[in-house]
Amino acid sequence: MKAILRQVRISCKKAALVADLVRNRKVEDALNILRFTTKKAAPLIRKVIVAAAANAENNFKQDQDNLYVKEVVVTEGSTLKRGVKISRGRSHPILKRCAHISVTLESRGGSTKSAKVSPDTTEIKVKKPKSKK
Repeated sequence: MKAILRQVRISCKKAALVADLVRNRKVEDALNILRFTTKKAAPLIRKVIVAAAANAENNFKQDQDNLYVKEVVVTEGSTLKRGVKISRGRSHPILKRCAHISVTLESRGGSTKSAKVSPDTTEIKVKKPKSKK
């Protein structure tokens, strides 16, 4: 269960700081942490986690209570190159960096929604072989 957000206008270093807060946490806990984090990357990562949880629930029939954030990867995207004019006809470069945010969720210990045991199943008992004395 994966979701990717590409070409976000934030530096990957700044987004990686927030991504470290939610790794290996339950989805519900991660969303609560991001809701009260006052960084620009927090709502962006929260959006990706919500999308990954929706993918898991709709496409893979997973229960959202059993999901946890297995992996959050923030990689460098393209860079917009701009310049600011200075004296004597020169310019200083300004690099406006972009990032790609990728979130992978995994189910921990729980079962899927559709995996229900029907009452007509029978148990098979296996007899142990007698030990020789």
